[in-house]
Amino acid sequence: MSSGQQARAQAAAIKPSGQSPERGRPPADRLLALFDGRRLSPGQRRIAQYLIDHLTEAAFLSITELAERVGVSQPSVTRFASSLGFSGYPALRDVLQPIALSAVAGAPDSREQIRRNELQAAVDNEIENLENVRRLLADTNQVLDIGRELAGSVPLTVLGLRISVSLAEYFAYAARRIHPDVRLVTRGGSVAFDALLQSRAAGGTWVLAFAMPRHARETLAAVRAARSTGLRVVLISDPTLGPLVDEADVSLTAGTGSRLVFDSYAAPGMLSAALLQAMADADPERTQARLESYEQVADQHGFFL
Repeated sequence: MSSGQQARAQAAAIKPSGQSPERGRPPADRLLALFDGRRLSPGQRRIAQYLIDHLTEAAFLSITELAERVGVSQPSVTRFASSLGFSGYPALRDVLQPIALSAVAGAPDSREQIRRNELQAAVDNEIENLENVRRLLADTNQVLDIGRELAGSVPLTVLGLRISVSLAEYFAYAARRIHPDVRLVTRGGSVAFDALLQSRAAGGTWVLAFAMPRHARETLAAVRAARSTGLRVVLISDPTLGPLVDEADVSLTAGTGSRLVFDSYAAPGMLSAALLQAMADADPERTQARLESYEQVADQHGFFL
């Protein structure tokens, strides 16, 4: 963990004792505050979810018992505690136990309340992410310029690996309605390199790459491969700065919802839809002709109800 991350963790961590404002907060809020703003791995989210679902029991388990209940290793539990800003699992447990006792004393149905608050907090988090995208789109010239570049790249390559595949597939599916040649790349390594090389040889000039956390090394390799072939890269990613951003020609950021076991992508999806609109606006005549042609074929073959 970097020094900046440690500082943020220490500033946000619930103190184990002597904090009357913390004791005055509902147990559900005190528990959820432990995870607020943390970027956890899937295994760590399983641990967090188990604590949410079984707080009054889990707070008194040993590290071995907790690891067995969740189905992870003991080092995973230790890393989980460290990611929350604690020196280890015993320090985390010292914080969990008073919360669990207050939950038992004050609210028999605290588990349901915690779960309800967690889901609402996840929605609140996504609303904030969408607000950030709204501010990003205040400068319409930027997104229109990018849309024109993508619309003018024939072929246009759309890249998304691992967890980012779904966003890339959505964009490519829609873009094919308004663009004559969209090529989707969802596999890394030599497969991605061959596809990028062929796209450049066919006259393509741009790649739209999606990179959602946790960022994969093969995505960085694919972006670098694209640049090496002469293609330019528009990157849609979360606000985390890193080597991917350094490799891209244009970077657009949209936060991911990270409050639940798996991330949600309302904001990246909205940003994708805005880019599709910008592509459509770049060549309205081509867009209209292609959409009409598609609708005729779809109606002729009865694609839709």
